Amino acid sequence: MIAVVQRVASARVVVAGRVVGEIGAGFLALVGAVDGDSVADIEYVEKRLATLRLFADEGGRMNRSIDEINGALLIVSQFTLAADTRKGRRPSFVKALAPEIAEPMIEDLVARLAARGVPVETGEFGASMQVELINDGPVTIVLDSRDRSRGATRSAEGQGQ
Repeated sequence: MIAVVQRVASARVVVAGRVVGEIGAGFLALVGAVDGDSVADIEYVEKRLATLRLFADEGGRMNRSIDEINGALLIVSQFTLAADTRKGRRPSFVKALAPEIAEPMIEDLVARLAARGVPVETGEFGASMQVELINDGPVTIVLDSRDRSRGATRSAEGQGQ
């Protein structure tokens, strides 16, 4: 699962002229489910979104999480994050999960975050959406759930030296 996370002062999603999701301070997360994703990938992204310390403390350092600032999340599904641009000029989206598989995964992510007590708004799965935001910083982070296994491998390799 891939998420592009932007720290925002505010953000909203508009579909066919109506606002379907809107937040004040928090994170806008564009989330794509990719081939091979499982519950472990959802859990990884959920934990990272809930605990990333990207908000300023009294000293101006990024040291506070979303719950510490009483922030919210706006989750917007975006299959194009699975784009493969290595060949040609037209991206391939074969690694993006089919909508009937991806939608329940995104819904599960939203439910898990809400269960943690994080206020969560969403876009509309599969709709043509206009996303408006005021990026705060700007601060933009890319989360890739595949990093959890690569990081563990790197740590294990480093311990033997």
